[in-house]
Amino acid sequence: MSIWKKKPMAQLLEEASDSEKGLKRTLTAWSLVALGIGAIIGAGLFVRTATAAAQNAGPSVTIGFIVAAIGCALAGLCYAELSSSIPISGSAYTYTYATMGELLAWIIGWDLILEYAVGAATVGIAWSEYLNNLLVNVFHVSPIPYALSHSPFQKVIDPVTHQVIEHGIINLPAFFIVAVISLLLIKGTQESAFVNGLIVVAKVAIVVMIIIFGWHFIKPENHHPYIPPSSIFTDEHGVGHSFGGIMGILGAAGTVFFAFIGFDAVSTAAQETINPKRNMPIGILGSLAVCTILYILFAHVLTGLETVDFFRTSGKEASVANAITSAMPGYEWLAQFVTVAILAGFSSVILVMLLGQSRVFYSMGKDGLLPRAFSDVHPKFKTPYKANLVILVIVGLFAAFIPGDIVGDMTSIGTLFAFILVCISVIVLRKTEPNMKREFKAPLSDPSFPVVPVLGILVCLAMIYGLGWTNWLRLIGWLIIGFIVYFGYSRKNSRLNNQE
Repeated sequence: MSIWKKKPMAQLLEEASDSEKGLKRTLTAWSLVALGIGAIIGAGLFVRTATAAAQNAGPSVTIGFIVAAIGCALAGLCYAELSSSIPISGSAYTYTYATMGELLAWIIGWDLILEYAVGAATVGIAWSEYLNNLLVNVFHVSPIPYALSHSPFQKVIDPVTHQVIEHGIINLPAFFIVAVISLLLIKGTQESAFVNGLIVVAKVAIVVMIIIFGWHFIKPENHHPYIPPSSIFTDEHGVGHSFGGIMGILGAAGTVFFAFIGFDAVSTAAQETINPKRNMPIGILGSLAVCTILYILFAHVLTGLETVDFFRTSGKEASVANAITSAMPGYEWLAQFVTVAILAGFSSVILVMLLGQSRVFYSMGKDGLLPRAFSDVHPKFKTPYKANLVILVIVGLFAAFIPGDIVGDMTSIGTLFAFILVCISVIVLRKTEPNMKREFKAPLSDPSFPVVPVLGILVCLAMIYGLGWTNWLRLIGWLIIGFIVYFGYSRKNSRLNNQE
C-alpha cells in the first residue's frame, strides 16, 4: 500500500457524473456567489477588522485587506481551474488526492477539518455573545443567565474582593445555533442556500448603509499617519504583536484573512452544482470580488470613525456598534441594526463552514480515510446526514464547553496552508494531465512559467509568516495528531489502496 498513490482522474470524473446515486445537483451560480458572500461577510468583517487595526496596522488595515485579497484572488484562480475541471465534493482535499497522492490528501483533509470545525465553533460562541447584546440593547430584556451562556472554564471575578461572582456551566445558545443549522443542512442544500440568500441580502444592505452614512463622519486625523511607525503592541494576555510598518501590515493581512474564508468553501459544493464547469468559477471569483470591495471601504470608514486606542479599550467588544454609537450621533438605530446583522452574518458563516465540513467528511468517508458511514446519503434529502450529525455533536460540544477567546488565527493558518497546496496542485496537474478539458484556466499558469500559482504560494507564505510562531506550532501539533490517525486507521482502510 503506497501512501503516495494518486486517485485516477478517470475515477474522479466518473464519480462526478454519478449524481443519481450521490448528491443532488441544485445550486446555481447565484446560489454559489451568495454562499461565498454568506461565509465571507460575517465574523471577519464585524470583529477581525477592529482587531487588526488595534493590534497590527491601525488605519493601514485597509492595505492588509488588499494583501489578503491578492492572496485569495491568486488562490481563487487556482481553485476555479481545479473546481471546474474536477467537480467533486471535498475542495482542496480532492484536488490534492488527484495530483499529489494519498498522504498529502490526508494532510489537507485533516487541515480542512481543523479550519471548518474550529471556525464554526468559534463563530457559534460569538453568536451567543451577540445574542445577549441583542436582548439587552435592542429588546431591552434580561440576558440569558451567565451560567447558561458561558463555558465552565469562564467566570466573573469581583474587581474589589477578587471573589468569583458567577461561573459558566454550558453555552446553550452556541450549541443551539450549531444544532439548528446542522439540521437545516440535513434537510437539504437547496433550502439552506435559500435561507442563506435572504441573510446575505440583509447584511450586505446594512454594510452598505454603514459605508454610506459613516463616510460623512470620518475624522481625517484618525487616518494620520496612515501607516504607523513600527513598534510592538502587547495585548492584555501579554502577547506581543508587530504594530505598524511592513510587519504590521503583514500581521494585519494574516489576521483579517479570517474575514476572507468562505470562497474556498464554495468549491466543496461542486458535486451539488448545476453546470459546475461554468458556475464554480463564477461563484468563487464573484463572491471574492464583491467582498473585497466592501471590505476595503468598510475598513476605511471604521478606522476613520474612531482612534486605534478606542478599538483597544472601550470599543474592543462589539466594535462596530460601539464606534457608530460613539462617533455618529443620531445613528443609534444603525448600531442596533448592526447587532442584528452580526447575528445574521454569524449564522450564515456557521452554515457555510458546516456545509464545507460535512462535504469534506463525505469525501474522506467515500475514500475510506474516515469511517464509511460519513459518506451515507439520506434516501430522501440526498444529503450526507450522518456526517452532519457527527459534526453537530463535535462542533456543538466544542461551542458549548470551550471558552470564546479562541482566536481566528488558527483557522487562518489552516486555510492558508490549504491554499498553498491548491496552488501547487495546479502546477502538478498542468504537467501530469496536459490534455484534460478545462472550462476555466487560471491565467499565466503554464507549466513552463506558472506565475499565478507561484505568486499565490508566496503571498500565502508571507501571511503565514505574519501570524507568528505560536500559530505555526499549533498547526504542527494538529498535523502530528493527523499522522497518528492516518497510520493507525486511514492507511489500512483506504479504498484506493485496497482495490488491488
